[in-house]
Amino acid sequence: MPRLWNATIEAHRQAVRDATLDAAQQLVAERGLASVTMSQIAEATGIGRATLYKYFADVDAVLTAWHERQIHRHLHQLAQARAGGEDAAGRLRAVLETYALLCRTHPVGDLVAGLHRGNHVAQAHQHLHDFVTELIADAARTAGVRTDVPADELAAYCLHALGACTGMAEEAVHRLVTVTLAGLRP
Repeated sequence: MPRLWNATIEAHRQAVRDATLDAAQQLVAERGLASVTMSQIAEATGIGRATLYKYFADVDAVLTAWHERQIHRHLHQLAQARAGGEDAAGRLRAVLETYALLCRTHPVGDLVAGLHRGNHVAQAHQHLHDFVTELIADAARTAGVRTDVPADELAAYCLHALGACTGMAEEAVHRLVTVTLAGLRP
């Protein structure tokens, strides 16, 4: 097949996939994670159920793909936050604040816990831990972050502390980030 044909088909497939995940996201926001069905997703996407099943085996596959996309978006937001910092301390603060604000709006519950069991989540957590460890190590070399505790332990401390932001008021999140950063000082 000509390349243009292949590119067009691939673009169409990606558009259907994106529309499906967007529809799933909207339905989750409106009805909750447990209430979403393949029929609802197909209707919201504007495709037939049979077509939807060509892309995804079941609603769990749609929700897992949606969750993977969310994780990638969050990791991208953290990378952008790092890029906006002027120095090592600023990059660390920006990333920790962004992470805490993402955690603040993170849904909780059994179904969300089910989505978090996937291999994609373990890989993302490891990536996040390595990402924050690197930021802490950089800040320790240049910005007065403690060196008596290994950077990877400090990263785990930060991620666990800030992971507790679910449902907090935004002002409380900023205070927790300040307290967490204070704990990194020598």
